[in-house]
Amino acid sequence: MSALRVSIDSDVCIGAGQCALTAPSVFDQDDDGFGLVRPGREDGGGDALVKEAARACPVQAITVEED
Repeated sequence: MSALRVSIDSDVCIGAGQCALTAPSVFDQDDDGFGLVRPGREDGGGDALVKEAARACPVQAITVEED
């Protein structure tokens, strides 16, 4: 199985929250409501919904790269 690298471009994120709703084990929101990858979950944490969360982002701020 390939490894994933998950990141959010904070300059693009508008705080819609779709990532945290779709894959809450990987994504959260900071105190200002902007998306973030939970510490230690930069590899996607084995969550099958990581790619769906990236697709759900209305501004495509999430990058999911496969090694």
